Amino acid sequence: MTRFTPLNRRDLGLLALRTGTGAVLAAHGAQKLFGWFGGGGLEGTAKAMESMGYRPGRRSALAAGLGEAGGGTLLLLGLATPAAGAAAAGAMAGAVAVHAPAGFFNQSGGFEYPAFLGFAAATLGVAGAGRLSLDHVTGHRLDRPWTVAAAFTGAALAAAAVVGKRVRDQRSADAESPDAESAAA
Repeated sequence: MTRFTPLNRRDLGLLALRTGTGAVLAAHGAQKLFGWFGGGGLEGTAKAMESMGYRPGRRSALAAGLGEAGGGTLLLLGLATPAAGAAAAGAMAGAVAVHAPAGFFNQSGGFEYPAFLGFAAATLGVAGAGRLSLDHVTGHRLDRPWTVAAAFTGAALAAAAVVGKRVRDQRSADAESPDAESAAA
């Protein structure tokens, strides 16, 4: 017979963190994918991604939007929490790379905000969703120890590849620009 265990502060805290972080990420991704909440939608986000050095822009916009909206929605529900946290953290790593030249603080365009969202998502992915979640209801079928390792390894490799390609592309573009040629002369 299963014994009822009353809710504890940990489960309530994880629920609050999941709900807040997941909702913010889902809304942010919906801006990219659908143009909701004043966002640019897929086409506007694709153009923005191109201007930030993420090419091809449409594929980059789709990946970022899905990482944020999908990862955020799954975090909010507490379903497949390791994959959700890893996907959202990976998407935020790309955002951090864009904002890093402006420094840390958000008020100057820095990476404070995407870094916080990425760390919160990663923390949830590692810690798990708690008992007030769909992972708990499903017997943690999508939240096993090996899924944490697989999800975060995959997300880290993907983020490193995407951000690394952006850096290489920017260096190539800088080397080929007319300003670079006149500076070298």
